[in-house]
Amino acid sequence: MQKTVYIKTFVISMIAIILIGGTAAGYIGVASAEKRDAAEVRLQQLEDREAIRQLLMDYGRFLDQRDFASFSQLFAEKDGEWNGGMGIAKGPQAIRKLMEETIGKNTEKQSAPNVHVFTNEFIRVNGDRADATTKWMFVVQGPTGQPQPLYLGHYEDTLVREADRWKFQRRIVHADIPNDSAISKK
Repeated sequence: MQKTVYIKTFVISMIAIILIGGTAAGYIGVASAEKRDAAEVRLQQLEDREAIRQLLMDYGRFLDQRDFASFSQLFAEKDGEWNGGMGIAKGPQAIRKLMEETIGKNTEKQSAPNVHVFTNEFIRVNGDRADATTKWMFVVQGPTGQPQPLYLGHYEDTLVREADRWKFQRRIVHADIPNDSAISKK
């Protein structure tokens, strides 16, 4: 009788260990999958932020080179919008036309060197959409050949993933020093 009780207790204990162990392993497996999924989400957000930083840098590079064909392709195909002191344009072709008409084409007479400098970007990614704010400075060659800041401002951006690439859906250009109203009076 004692042997039977001992065997039953042993069998019940073994079943309990197996069930508890299986359940614990299941929890560990679920926890590992959740950690893996969370890591993949964080990695995707980091990759998206880096791709958006590259978009911001390409904007400045193409703008400074007066490569408005490439510049205009940074904007969403259907409803990409550029809104700044020179006007508002919607769609890549209209944006290219506005830039060429107000700034000039890269094949025209070369002007004095100038460059856009970007800093302090803030990027918030939410799936296939993002918002960004970036400070900018427009630097020209001064009378003695030294760099001279001309404008300081910021961009407010709405971005969208289009065909696996980040593009500007809307870019609003603000001049802070001198401010927008002072520039529009010139």
